Amino acid sequence: MNKKTVTQSAEDYLEIIYRLEKKKGFVRTSDISSFFGHKPSSVTGMLQKFDKQGYVNYEKYGGVTLTRKGKRIAKKVSERHETLSSFLKILGVDEGIAEEDACRIEHSVHKETMERLRKFVGFVQNAPKNPKWLRHFEYFIKTGKHPKMNEK
Repeated sequence: MNKKTVTQSAEDYLEIIYRLEKKKGFVRTSDISSFFGHKPSSVTGMLQKFDKQGYVNYEKYGGVTLTRKGKRIAKKVSERHETLSSFLKILGVDEGIAEEDACRIEHSVHKETMERLRKFVGFVQNAPKNPKWLRHFEYFIKTGKHPKMNEK
């Protein structure tokens, strides 16, 4: 499995292992199974496949950790997810919907587009509090109209 052949499903698995490993320090098959709502046997099959491909270290009845190779992919997917989720929240999308959509979009955004979104999110997050253009956008979302020039 190289960069061009990593499937969306594989990216999702590696990303959740990455997030759980960061949060808890360890990951069990049951954690992954619960997250996705998949049967433990399906998760075990995927983990065994990833172990053979060098993406995880998997021990039956033990746990799973990402290898350096798996962590590299998972971290990139997680960063794309965070950027997209933040971008959608800036647009005023509900947090739950933003997370769900980010999970779908993260697999198909071009690298150049992703870099531009990352820079935009960083720009907005580091901008002065409540910038005028963002207030104008929020007004537009609520009313469908551009604010008058003399409005703040």
